[in-house]
Amino acid sequence: MAPAEADESHDVHCRLDELLADRGMTLTRLAELVGVSVVNLSVLKNDRARAIRFSTLQGICHALDCEIGELLVLRRADAARPAPPATGATGR
Repeated sequence: MAPAEADESHDVHCRLDELLADRGMTLTRLAELVGVSVVNLSVLKNDRARAIRFSTLQGICHALDCEIGELLVLRRADAARPAPPATGATGR
């Protein structure tokens, strides 16, 4: 099976910087706690990651005492555009 194509209308954003700042933790300390490299966490933090292992995700959430939805958020690239009309609308 081929990898899924990126959907241009959505963007997954990692809030790692914000969560680290809120908890007074460094990226280096988080890497030690989770058991991954600082480089890998930096890729995630800067929204350049294309995938994440569930074990890494679980480790980050455990170390930061957060839920997955606090760490990863989905931003709509087209949020500023008005919604298209409902299908089948007649305008009457």
